[in-house]
Amino acid sequence: MARFSIVTLTDKAAQRIKEICAAHKGAQGLLLGVKKGGCAGLEYSMDLVTPDISAVKPNMDKIEQDGATVFIEPQAVLFLLGTEIDFEATPLRTGFVFNNPNQTSACGCGVSVEITPATAEDFRQKAQLA
Repeated sequence: MARFSIVTLTDKAAQRIKEICAAHKGAQGLLLGVKKGGCAGLEYSMDLVTPDISAVKPNMDKIEQDGATVFIEPQAVLFLLGTEIDFEATPLRTGFVFNNPNQTSACGCGVSVEITPATAEDFRQKAQLA
């Protein structure tokens, strides 16, 4: 059975990730997760992965697309299942956008979100479709 991606990247997101990594010597990609915070309860987190950061483990999910690499924190997998990461630059905002089917709401500030984690059954169905 083929392995499926927990998240997908748009071309714009992949390009921006490559640019960020190219600007930092030795950068291997971005580490994506979710953490507690904000008024809605959770926040998406993205950290630069460099050789001196030991946060990346061999069994982590890793997405590679068009030269961009994203590692997924294991505890975030069910929160991020099916998420598409985009990048937008507008006159009012520049940054990554998370189109997450598990997100149920967001606070007015646009930083924190409420996410209902996917179930083990959702995970199995996604794996069967791959």
